[in-house]
Amino acid sequence: MNIRFGPAGTPDSFAKQGYKKTVQMPEYLEKMGLNAFEYQCGRGVRIPTPAAQELGREAASRNVALSVHAPYFISLSSLEEEKREKSIDYILQTARAAKDMGATRIVVHSGSCAKISRQEALALAKETLHRAQRAMDEGGYGEIRLCPETMGKVNQLGTLAEVLELCRLDERMLPCIDFGHLNARTFGQVNSYEAFQQVLDQVENSLGRERARIFHAHFSKIQYTQPGGEKCHLTFEDTIYGPDFAPLAQLLVERDASPVVICESAGTQAEDASAMFQQVQGQPGYQEG
Repeated sequence: MNIRFGPAGTPDSFAKQGYKKTVQMPEYLEKMGLNAFEYQCGRGVRIPTPAAQELGREAASRNVALSVHAPYFISLSSLEEEKREKSIDYILQTARAAKDMGATRIVVHSGSCAKISRQEALALAKETLHRAQRAMDEGGYGEIRLCPETMGKVNQLGTLAEVLELCRLDERMLPCIDFGHLNARTFGQVNSYEAFQQVLDQVENSLGRERARIFHAHFSKIQYTQPGGEKCHLTFEDTIYGPDFAPLAQLLVERDASPVVICESAGTQAEDASAMFQQVQGQPGYQEG
């Protein structure tokens, strides 16, 4: 079992401890007892190759697994061909940065279906993602795994079933299961041992045992509204919205799973990732390695 935990982006305590540059994140994470980091390119891929390579060297020396979140403005299901073409280019830019830093996974938002049916949106997203994978192969980025993400707003493409259908395009693709998003878009229904069990069963039934064992995950507590879904990310101090990580910790150990779990809490993502790691380590039957 080799479950990895870490934050998305730099938490508030990073600067408070005197760190200034992202290249210092691996040192910070090592001190926190964490071993994963998701570099954020949400507003565009701006990291130059030398900086990415330096981050990669630091991460490798401290056993920190890297992933990269692709730009938020990617629109796999846009009705405009130009926007879909640009989305493929953004994915390629992200892949370049990922390869430079030795990251093995790229998280990609699934798209929107605000103006068209979910079926039409999914068909467009599948076509765009297929083209993106082909472009990555042609560009020499075939070893980097695309991870379509489950989304938190009801009008977004990104239910679990939709993400799994996207992942069936290529056996290298992994689902990014955002448990907070799933809980938000179902108004609190994905927040129990049984609900988490159904999620993991659905992944295994759709993609097979291996991908269900090494999936990518986001976890945070998220405020939601009805009927819209996700409103904002919270911290683990929240006692109202959830979801609670403890049942998932139990399931991951029971299933001998080895996902990468990235915490997206609002400012406390490293501390909350550490809390999740400790919950997993406290489960009966947990074995490192």
